Amino acid sequence: MINGRVAELVYAHDSKSCGLTTVGVRLPPRPQNVNKDVLAYVIGIALGDGNLSNPNKRAVRLRVTCDNKYPNLIKRIIYSIRLLLPENRVSIIKGGKNFCNISCYSNKWEGWLGWYYDKGSKFNQRVSVPQWVKNNRKFSANCLRGLFETDGSFYIDRGYGMMNFVTIVDNLAEDVSYMINKLGFKCGVYKLKTRTKDRYNIRVSKNVIEFKKAIDFNKS
Repeated sequence: MINGRVAELVYAHDSKSCGLTTVGVRLPPRPQNVNKDVLAYVIGIALGDGNLSNPNKRAVRLRVTCDNKYPNLIKRIIYSIRLLLPENRVSIIKGGKNFCNISCYSNKWEGWLGWYYDKGSKFNQRVSVPQWVKNNRKFSANCLRGLFETDGSFYIDRGYGMMNFVTIVDNLAEDVSYMINKLGFKCGVYKLKTRTKDRYNIRVSKNVIEFKKAIDFNKS
């Protein structure tokens, strides 16, 4: 898993060095020659708080927005991206008072993530977890860690631990539920109607500590 090894390395790393008609269809390939444990984690991070753009018209940029109150998570995301792209620059861009953006350019992002900078928002593209991640328990755990560390939370409700993940993308909600079940845990999926987009809450309320350990959740 990414979990122990990345957690061990990230704190030691200096975070400041950061007749037939042929139709072409862009399909995300299975990643080759890349650490798939790390990539599954970064995919979860990107699906949670990431977005794609191409401001310089030369390379696609992944930007991950992070709350400044989670410095260890920021370091871990930076280090994980550097593991995937050791020759590419990873930058921290100050946002508002309470957040920052982690930025990295690479034309590998679209193929790895399975969605595109020029096809609209993640909601419009109905982003999902790649099949190769969902097919594997270890990759699923790493992806869930990235998802829960960005758009999820652990909290105590009336003395009981709860873990919650929130998304407005219906099939991403299905993917998260599927991977939780694949790891042997149960969750509830709650659809909340709003004036704009429906919101899906995926909640783990049983065996929460065991689930938290299974995905090595550490939002700090």
